[in-house]
Amino acid sequence: MKPFRDRTEAGRRLAGALAHLKDRRPVVLALPRGGVPVAAEIAAALSASLDLVLVRKIGLPGQPELAMGAVVDGAEPITVRNEDVIRLAGIDDTLFARVRDRELAEIERRREVYLGDRRRVDPKGRVVIVVDYGIATGATVKAALRAIRKRGPERLVLAVPVAPPETIAELRREVDEIVCPETPSPFGAIGFFYIDFTQVDDAAVADALARFPVAEADTAARGPDTQV
Repeated sequence: MKPFRDRTEAGRRLAGALAHLKDRRPVVLALPRGGVPVAAEIAAALSASLDLVLVRKIGLPGQPELAMGAVVDGAEPITVRNEDVIRLAGIDDTLFARVRDRELAEIERRREVYLGDRRRVDPKGRVVIVVDYGIATGATVKAALRAIRKRGPERLVLAVPVAPPETIAELRREVDEIVCPETPSPFGAIGFFYIDFTQVDDAAVADALARFPVAEADTAARGPDTQV
């Protein structure tokens, strides 16, 4: 495959594949930080509200890029465990919980930095498009999808530029539709599929959200039950 120039190009390509949803007033939920510039292009093309899914990978101690699970916060945080990794690495429940709680603390920090008093999207009864810049194992995205599904969307769509075919096959059971234009095998790292893979910082996330204020019609009452 030809690499994406950057996350902006990847988002524009996804937006074209999602054009059939524009008339259904979708809302776009990004996984920060890297998924935000991708999602911003989709939100712009579909005239959609943009919000975040506050989810964190639970990385293996000593190998933080290898997911042994993921966690999404809310009134009752949702945790997805990668049992194969946990078993092979010999991780006990106490250590897993310690790393998970550290990631929940980072989620809370991000909430304050990115969202503050910003209105939040209510996914209930809506077409929801969940966006990331790419998927490797799928643990983080799976946790996000399960959290959103509990909020009662009418239709749940996953949009990512690139992912392994086996991961996409596994995630199909979590959603109503997947848009993923590139499914190379063998896969390697997500960064291999971008020419410019500059990391997205907190300021870039805040700037993107400022460009897409949430319409009052898309909001829910504030409180832990409405967080995604």
